[in-house]
Amino acid sequence: MTAMPQMVSLFNGMGGACAAIISIVEFGHLQNELSDLSTEPLKVLTILSGLVIGTVSFFGSMIAFGKLNGNINDKTLPGQQVINIGLLLVIVGLLVAMLGSWTGVDINILFWSLFGISALYGILFVMPIGGADMPVVISLLNSFTGVAAACGGFLYDNPVMLTGGILVGSAGTILTILMCKAMNRSLTNVIVGAFGGNKAGGAAQETGGAYKEISMSDTAVLMAYSKKVVIVPGYGLAVAQAQHTCHELEKVLEEKGVELVYAIHPVAGRMPGHMNVLLAEADVPYEKLKEMEEINPEFAQTDVVLILGANDVVNPAAKNDPASPIYGMPILEVENAQHVIVNKRSMKPGYAGIENALFFQPKTSMLFGDAKKVLQDLVSELKSM
Repeated sequence: MTAMPQMVSLFNGMGGACAAIISIVEFGHLQNELSDLSTEPLKVLTILSGLVIGTVSFFGSMIAFGKLNGNINDKTLPGQQVINIGLLLVIVGLLVAMLGSWTGVDINILFWSLFGISALYGILFVMPIGGADMPVVISLLNSFTGVAAACGGFLYDNPVMLTGGILVGSAGTILTILMCKAMNRSLTNVIVGAFGGNKAGGAAQETGGAYKEISMSDTAVLMAYSKKVVIVPGYGLAVAQAQHTCHELEKVLEEKGVELVYAIHPVAGRMPGHMNVLLAEADVPYEKLKEMEEINPEFAQTDVVLILGANDVVNPAAKNDPASPIYGMPILEVENAQHVIVNKRSMKPGYAGIENALFFQPKTSMLFGDAKKVLQDLVSELKSM
């Protein structure tokens, strides 16, 4: 599960590549069949649409894979929005030129130019996107691949391929819109490539201060004598593969009469539903997984919040720092609880690359270490009490 997000990106890119290859092959066949492509405008449009969407999906997915895998850093060119919009206009212009069998230029030059510019756009529109926003990008690219596959189904008059592509494309689009809503973002900004890049403002970078640590025994005592505990899982939990130990902690606390639930942010982890699948793998009951809208009002009545490797989804800068790149994103309002315990390996910023003011608040304590080892020690402490 740790590497599943980048694997999803890789598989998604392969689907886009298949759609692009189909378009390349079929365009060659169509040239052999027709002397004038304008006599079959619908077929030409289907081929070219599959080429553009499939190419953008493949190259965008490969960049997403590299970013999720830690091989590629976020990079923003000067005038990134203008460049991306310009590339889109060039793509539209080439489509119009080819559909009208524009004379004076070899049709093959136009076709391969369309392929090259689509590839460039796929790279540039994903490259500047910040890490915290990557789940939405994966969802959007998935919908692109579905639409490209549907073009292939239409081209071959294959109802199975057409239906599958439509299902994937429409489901991916709906999920993308829901994800944008959850993060208070604009879908338009995703398309033009100005979506949550790491451009943290001054206030976001000046949150430093003194933080306090908490011992394992103090953590165990605090949790054992609580009425309600909320666990916030994040990518750190996945990296440590600590979901089974986390479930064991849940059972130990419930034996002591403590109510325990999990707070799930819509974009926790690296892809939609990452934490849900991770905890389901450990047999955590579904009814204990509380969505953000449901759990936020309950934090004020919570004794202890244990944050396991989550960062950006609990960062107060999303609410009070207009200069922050995550400003406006709804977060889990853990700061309203009586005590907040944060488990991290170090004080290094999260995936969005910005500091978290929550770590320096008076009611917050840091519990450093690998999530699995920390939870194992915590379970041992609780059992010995």
